[in-house]
Amino acid sequence: MQFEITGSFQSFYLCYCQHCRKDTGSGHASNLFSNTATLNWLQGADSTTTFQLPDTQHIKCFCRRCGSALPYQSETLGIVVPAGCLDTNVELRPTAAIFTSSKPGWAAHLDDLPSFDLFPS
Repeated sequence: MQFEITGSFQSFYLCYCQHCRKDTGSGHASNLFSNTATLNWLQGADSTTTFQLPDTQHIKCFCRRCGSALPYQSETLGIVVPAGCLDTNVELRPTAAIFTSSKPGWAAHLDDLPSFDLFPS
């Protein structure tokens, strides 16, 4: 699976909505947005699947072979790129946390947790 994004991102949101939490199996999704960039598939476009949750703007694109989240073109949002699918460093800091009223209680005070460079033994 290979793609390239040409252009820049205007925003980087950490989304806590119920759809993104279910989508990722995590506390939030981390997505980059651009209304001006272009998405070009170099390899593997035929292995992508896009699912839109009925009656919502929530879309998920993923690889049918490995399940990895992938970028997609949205009619209303432009290009949406899950930050975790990129092999390159994202220079843009998150713009905002959104839908924070849906944030799970266990996601509070995460900065207070011990942290490890690798899996703790």
